[in-house]
Parts: sequence; C-alpha cells; structure tokens
Amino acid sequence: MKASDETYVTPIYILSGFLGSGKTTLLAKLIDYWQEAGLKPAVIMNELGDVNLDGLLVKQEVPMEEMLGGCICCSIRGDLGVTIHELIQKEHPDLIVVEATGAANPMELLDGVTETALYMKLDIRPLITVVDSAYLMELFDRQQGKTYRLMQEQIRCASVLILNKTDLLDSSRMQELLKLLNQSNPYAKKIPAVKCEVDLAELLVEGEGAQGATDEAGDQNLSQTHSHYGQSDSHNHNYTHNHSHSSHSHDHSHEHSHDHGQDPHGHDHHHTHSHVMVHTHYLSGPVDSKAFEQLIAELPRDVYRAKGVLTFSDTSSRFLFQYAYREPDFMKITPQGDIPDVVVFIGEHFDKEELSEKLKALEAGTLLAE
Repeated sequence: MKASDETYVTPIYILSGFLGSGKTTLLAKLIDYWQEAGLKPAVIMNELGDVNLDGLLVKQEVPMEEMLGGCICCSIRGDLGVTIHELIQKEHPDLIVVEATGAANPMELLDGVTETALYMKLDIRPLITVVDSAYLMELFDRQQGKTYRLMQEQIRCASVLILNKTDLLDSSRMQELLKLLNQSNPYAKKIPAVKCEVDLAELLVEGEGAQGATDEAGDQNLSQTHSHYGQSDSHNHNYTHNHSHSSHSHDHSHEHSHDHGQDPHGHDHHHTHSHVMVHTHYLSGPVDSKAFEQLIAELPRDVYRAKGVLTFSDTSSRFLFQYAYREPDFMKITPQGDIPDVVVFIGEHFDKEELSEKLKALEAGTLLAE
C-alpha cells in the first residue's frame, strides 16, 4: 500500500541526538536499508543555521524538506505540520524521518509531530536517540552544564538509544555509561555501536522491551556490536546533489535565548538550548587549506560543532567539512546547483567577533599557517 492511498497511514520516525553524535550517519544507513527494501523514504531536516549542510549527505533522489534558521521545537514549530502535509501530498513517501537539530528538546518535537497527527494519518514510531557515548561521559564527570542536561532529556525521551562511539571507552567506562543510561531511561532498547553500525532490522523492531537493562546485558551487547558491526562504513555516500539552497552574501549570527515561562500545569518550558549559539559565515572565495586547518585546530572548546562547504585555493576539489569535539573531517563532494562556500559554527557563548575576524583574515590571505 502506497502513501498516495487515502487510507495509508504514513510512518514517521524522529531522530534525536546531540550535535556531532552521528545522527546523519545513521540516517544515511537507514535510507539505504529502506531503499533496498523497495520503500520510498522522505526526510525533514532541521538546522539552527541558515544552510542545511547535513542535507548534502542525503541522496539526491530522496525527497527532502529543509527547516532552517531555528529549532523545530521552538521558533519554527508551527511550520512542521505544514511541511509534513506538503511532503506527503507532493512526494507520497512510504515513510518520513524527521532529523532534528542536536539542540532540540525531543519531547517538544514529539509534541509537535503529535499535534500534526491529530489531523493527518501518521504512525508515530518510537523515538531514536543517538548518544555520543564518550562526550556524555566527559560531561557526566563534570556533573554540570546545560549541554549535559539537554543530553539527559534526549536520553529520557527515547525508545531506542544508539550508544555511538563506544570504541572510545574502555570496559570500566562502558559500565559507567550503562549504569547512567539505565538510571535515566531503564525502558529504552540500548544498542552499542561504532560509527552507527547497527543491525537496522533490530533497531526498527518495536515491542521487544528494554535491552541492556543491566550492566552485564549491556556489556554483552557491546561485545556483540564490536564483533559484528564494528567495521568501518562500506557504503559510498559521495553523491551529487541538486537540493535547492538559498544563497546569501552576508554573515549571519543567531543566539537562541527563548523562555516560554510555565504553563498552567506548572511545567517549565524554558528551552534547554538557550545557551546554544550559531555563527554562519559565507566565504567570498577559495581559502588556503593549511590556514583553514590551523583556524579549526585553534577553535575554543566552546565551539563543539562546525560544518561547511569549502573550496581550497591549493586543491581542485570542493569539500564537505565537518567538525565534532576537536576532530575535523573532510570529504570531496560535487554539489549541483547554486551552493555557496559557507562555514557554520555551533557552540556555547564563544566569541563570535573574534571568530569572524579570523575568518575575514582567512579570506584575505593574512591568516597564515604556521
């Protein structure tokens, strides 16, 4: 039964997880899985900034709607229902995946999808959260910060937890992670992973009950994960794209500081991503690769995520750039359409003016690599 049938109920998956946890990597694997099964998936991708760079990793034949410039659970939440409706009417997908910005509170996002389901035939599937295992434990050691509290919310709301980057934890730290997760959410299915390599059939099965409910069970899952799914991703995601992106000729900065007060029931609606800052910078032309790498290496720790599309003056290819927790990554891409060179930085209370000046020096060629 296709989504074009009036009686068809469209499954909708919500993909949550903090910035850099691996959500888009998992999304690419899920798209391959569904397409191999003969299904037509569609994607709604949300970004805090003005440009959807993660969307470049989605195959061009996959219908995708972009919700940019705000968090679905906040400033553009009212547009979510319209976006879902238009996507179904235009593309007739077999299923939809909503990948929220890593700064989103998934409970409020779930509320937004639920509101849409009141007047559309949607089958809301269990919420999936990708956990950056190593970074979560780093924050757990400090026991403070809004980022840690947001990650806890994303964990508590999930029906399935992908414990990603477990290769960065030793066995004792893995036991601490499992204990923490079982305290926060003892009911979620817990699947350890490296580079989001998981059994997707197991991931998508509903009603199996909690996995890894004890430290021993979780440790057994970990050993199975390393033996079966610990290899590097063998899929080729170096696609060409023709998703439409609007271009701008100036620099944008956004700071989210919304406070929705309390509702009559006493629930606190102060958004946990009020500390998150987004700085978008459109480059005027090619830049030196070594100088750019130096700029990235010197980023303050308060910048925990960055991404961009770049042209280097000393190479012939364009690159998709990604950065998460001090680790940069570059991938050659051949984007189609009018996609400008742009870099986006996400973090907490970093000095945007200082960063902007360094980027201008990079463009002018005065930021020289050592």
